[in-house]
Amino acid sequence: MRWKHLKRSNRVDDRRGKRIARGGAKLSGTMIVIALIFAVITGQNPINLLGGMMGGQSGGQSTQVPIPKQQSAAEKQQADFASAVFQSTEDTWTRLFAESGQRYQPPSMVLFDGQVQSRCGINSEAVGPFYCPGDSNVYLSLSFFRQLKKMGAPGDFAQAYVIGHEVGHHIQNITGTERQVRQWQSQADSKYKVNQLSVMMELQADCLAGVWAHHANKSHQVLEPGDIEEGLRAAASIGDDTIQKNAGRRVNVEAFTHGSSEQRVKWLTRGLKTGKYDVCNTFSEGV
Repeated sequence: MRWKHLKRSNRVDDRRGKRIARGGAKLSGTMIVIALIFAVITGQNPINLLGGMMGGQSGGQSTQVPIPKQQSAAEKQQADFASAVFQSTEDTWTRLFAESGQRYQPPSMVLFDGQVQSRCGINSEAVGPFYCPGDSNVYLSLSFFRQLKKMGAPGDFAQAYVIGHEVGHHIQNITGTERQVRQWQSQADSKYKVNQLSVMMELQADCLAGVWAHHANKSHQVLEPGDIEEGLRAAASIGDDTIQKNAGRRVNVEAFTHGSSEQRVKWLTRGLKTGKYDVCNTFSEGV
């Protein structure tokens, strides 16, 4: 994927190397001394020990505590890549909204490792990238890119698709789709129907990721031979059926929340080929 010529986003909040201190607890001088002595004896990081002491106390709000972190050249490049792709999504959707007489309200992106605090709660990087409607932020741990590779979906466009998908959820939020779906889910009479609505949301976000990529390539020629295949492999690798099989479980369609591999490939492809927002109505066409 050709991305180094793209602009970088100024809406990226890099929180990597920051630890969540829960509860707003204060440490006494005695506790600090004990932690330092124990660190010398055991060879552990005193910051981690102090964090453990604070985490065991309750009350107050969570805060972000800076911890110096050395970044490798690869990590710096991944963050630079994420910033470039994120800016590309903003440029694309700003233009598409303007063409329909609307003003695009862009999200921000938070890079994190370990855990992160959002208005949707505290989440671990183990949950993967996510979008929080409460604060209009895309949350991304770069470790997910390594996970994608392990799942058989390497490549920079596979990673870009993931970012485009989360921005797709932002589109759903600002257009009112997310709110409407949550209302439908609250009125659903079965867990299966709730899950099906979730599947439709996720597949639409896949399609919107394809719409972004279509226009980004049209305006900046970002796609190279093999890139589309990378994106489709990524979509297939995170299908509910594939994840269930890889976990050694039987495929249970009623438990799907994101769609099958076939469905995810289908809707990403539709967005990529057409570049049209209107073709992404998974709710009217079914999944």
